[in-house]
Amino acid sequence: MENYDVIIIGAGAAGMMAAMAAGNIRASGAQARVLLLDGREKIGAKILVSGGTRCNVTNEFVHPSRFHTDSDPNREMAFKGDGARSFVGRLLRAFSPESTLRFFENIGVELKLEETGKYFPVSDSSREVLNALRKEVSDSGAELRTGVLVQSIDRENNEFRVETNAGVLRSRAVIICTGGLALPKSGSDGAGLNWARQFGHSIISTTPALTPLLAHESPHAHLSGIAVPVRLRFEGEKRVDYEGPMLFTHFGYSGPVALNISRHVAREKGEVKMRLLPEVKDAEEGVFWQEFVKRHSKKIFANALAEYFPRRVAETISLHALGEFVYHPNVGQLNSDQQKAARAALFDWPLKIDAVADYVKAETTSGGVSLAEIEPATMMSKIENGLFFAGEVCDVDGWLGGYNFQWAWSSGTVAGRAAARLALKS
Repeated sequence: MENYDVIIIGAGAAGMMAAMAAGNIRASGAQARVLLLDGREKIGAKILVSGGTRCNVTNEFVHPSRFHTDSDPNREMAFKGDGARSFVGRLLRAFSPESTLRFFENIGVELKLEETGKYFPVSDSSREVLNALRKEVSDSGAELRTGVLVQSIDRENNEFRVETNAGVLRSRAVIICTGGLALPKSGSDGAGLNWARQFGHSIISTTPALTPLLAHESPHAHLSGIAVPVRLRFEGEKRVDYEGPMLFTHFGYSGPVALNISRHVAREKGEVKMRLLPEVKDAEEGVFWQEFVKRHSKKIFANALAEYFPRRVAETISLHALGEFVYHPNVGQLNSDQQKAARAALFDWPLKIDAVADYVKAETTSGGVSLAEIEPATMMSKIENGLFFAGEVCDVDGWLGGYNFQWAWSSGTVAGRAAARLALKS
């Protein structure tokens, strides 16, 4: 039986950050004995495929408001107001996006900022990111073992007993970084959620997030492959808006704005409405329409729209608003009902969404270990002393564009540092 100070389960983004953070801790001259385990022989699958294999490590506009949680903010916790903003905000202050930029610079990964606010390695290679992280784990003194499947975790005599397919391990602290359920080919199977539940933790129900929207009878299927800027609004218990590029597909809708809104569609009843001219602000539709009619009064509607949209999109809008008439009047000749329908197509088009794509397509998981039962200063369980969580296994999911990696870097670092300090004090 082997003994360690900290055992980290899951060698993804959060797990590697936790390992190097724990390995770098010194207390009274002592260094924590840190072991990082992963069930797969090859680690970092999500890192390698992220950002179109370029790995979007963080974002210029990271803010707590761009993260979500469904944990109950009324339970005993360090939340004030919105749970995600308070909890995530504390983690982002502990290891900020600026810290992330410095960290990657220090480990030799040069980053570039793109117009979208996303940071990528200059090399456009996710492999470079993974290799640098693995080297940093090794340099920290942490040990990495791959192909080791954890079968059970129990508590015995103030230590954790971790049973694996390669033998039994003991540790003073355990950090669960096993991810959620998204992209199962990467090894995400929900095991960490089961272990958390075993120790008495509440699990917020999980659904796919950052995944395409499915519409089996979409009026836009023939536009597959065309992308346009839109604003999508989800009207459920709360109204949420996302603005950005949307890609029409043969099965529904994809692109950043569709992926961002998917977690809301998956988790509650509501309606999705599309604004095809997102630059026109609410309450300014009338002014735009007057100018539109004045400028294009002698053109048929589809031809007028062709100045704003690809031709096929313009024709689809016209067909939806005016129907299959043999004769379409000029814009200046549209009657009041036709004008109303035209404006609705441009600014308030309901999309019939049947479902969201499953975990195979999802980039992250919504739901997870309740934040109400995690201490934000350390990421340690409020239920089981010495048990920590980091990354996607927690009930936190962020926007598309590097936000979920930032959560992994921040939560992994905080958990790793705290776990090592706790173990070295024991």
